[in-house]
Amino acid sequence: MTSIADGSQEPVLHEPSPEPTFASLGLGADVLEAIDAMGWTAPTPVQAACIEPASRGVDLVVQSRTGTGKTGAFGIPIVDRIASPGEGIQALILAPTRELALQSAREIGKLGEKRGLRTAAVYGGAPMDRQIDELRAGAEIVSGTPGRVLDHLRRGTLDASKLRVLVLDEADEMLSMGFAKELNAILEMLPEDRQTFLFSATVDGPVERMAQRHLKSPERIALSGDAVGALGVSHFIYLVTGLARERDLVRVIEVENPENAIIFCNTKAATESVAKALQQAGYDADWLSGDLTQKEREKVMERTRRGELRFLVATDVAARGIDVSHLTHVINFELPPQLEQYVHRTGRTGRAGRTGTAISLVAPAELGSLYYLRLQYKIFPVERSLPTEGEAKTRAEMDRLAMLVAGATARASAIDRAVARRLLTHVDAESILASMIAAYFGATSGDVDEIAAASRRGKKPAAERPAEREDDAEPAGDDDTVTLYVSLGKRDGMKASELGDWLVEQAGVDRGDLLKIRTREKHSFVKVPADRAEAVIEKISQSSFEDRAVTAEPAKSSA
Repeated sequence: MTSIADGSQEPVLHEPSPEPTFASLGLGADVLEAIDAMGWTAPTPVQAACIEPASRGVDLVVQSRTGTGKTGAFGIPIVDRIASPGEGIQALILAPTRELALQSAREIGKLGEKRGLRTAAVYGGAPMDRQIDELRAGAEIVSGTPGRVLDHLRRGTLDASKLRVLVLDEADEMLSMGFAKELNAILEMLPEDRQTFLFSATVDGPVERMAQRHLKSPERIALSGDAVGALGVSHFIYLVTGLARERDLVRVIEVENPENAIIFCNTKAATESVAKALQQAGYDADWLSGDLTQKEREKVMERTRRGELRFLVATDVAARGIDVSHLTHVINFELPPQLEQYVHRTGRTGRAGRTGTAISLVAPAELGSLYYLRLQYKIFPVERSLPTEGEAKTRAEMDRLAMLVAGATARASAIDRAVARRLLTHVDAESILASMIAAYFGATSGDVDEIAAASRRGKKPAAERPAEREDDAEPAGDDDTVTLYVSLGKRDGMKASELGDWLVEQAGVDRGDLLKIRTREKHSFVKVPADRAEAVIEKISQSSFEDRAVTAEPAKSSA
């Protein structure tokens, strides 16, 4: 550890062993059993870096993005080494949102179940009496938001006299949300001999001052694979005039064609107008802002969880605590006024070793912020140009081609293939094919390009959808099935039928276990019987495609 001028320590860029295991971290057998039951196969980099020093009793300052396994990084050592059943509240986790507080309480509750450790979540907007009952019932671990935790401390319903560890989760978010006063008040009411873990996507300014004031000689950890400019996220910008951003956004989405995305806006009014512009263009989109009622918010979130919503448009505040599975893109409709928010926004994609893409629309007035982003965070987005008329024409051609491919569902006979081969070598092949294509699209009602584009955007009317392949058919029963995420997709040359053949012939999966296959650009969703899911995952995970490991895991939300 290297000391620097102000007496603090330079963070260690931690490179864990290539294939760390939970067993190698010296954890108890019951904790390992709980980890296995949760489906965690190997520690993430932040877990591998933090569990050992946290178990030694030192304070930690950890720079870590959302979605990298932070809960396990502090939850595992709390359960394994720090907290004991029946000895009062020994661990307190503070989080910026109730969603994050609930998530921590749930995951740590599962980790500590076999040890008899109980968790309680306390947050605003929920009945105080019920939380008091949970605390009095003997919770050893409490996860909550700053305001409600402070209320309980002042009422005496949360006894922190035996507290052994405090976790400040997403400290920069809590400070940016205006919780500094509450945090300082809470910290003054806690035992001084506690252990403290501070986790933050950015560690500078107010976060650094908090660490220096309230932590004791902390070890500092910054993970090279988990830094702001993580290799798993590709950053791009489109320079726009700023006069017609919504039109430019639609043009960008047309050429980028993201599988799904959160689109961030700086104002509540912009979220609604952007979502409506996307809806008008034919995309599945909806918005979240502080003006929505809880019922309206729940409705949007339910569509998001079910995978029905392609684009979620939100403000930073409204999006806090939202976890969207397998998010491929984050789009900044405009750069945030505080550039550290760029880190939180873009950190929602490229999680758990997957690739992700961050795209920003940048107007002339925002060029100073772009310069600061490069200078302060060492992020150097690649500049792309708005699509030209020629590129728009190419997009229309590709849409028509996609319609042809999707409509080619009939199984070809040997003579059909022979005729096709002869046609491809015919001297007038292009003219003949063009005539056949013209006849095919001539039978399509309405504007062909609009129908083709609507199909790509996911808004094509059911009556106009081409027949699905047999192996894409929805199974009759869905009560006892599991949807798996598989890391092969269209970019690997996989359609549904080809992926099915590969799973059977190369991975050794029984064809009867493949109930439904849906391919996306970078991955696929495979529905299998619930009692066969573990065996299918094991077979796929032992396979490789073009010398690349193939991963499979239960999907967090429906395909």
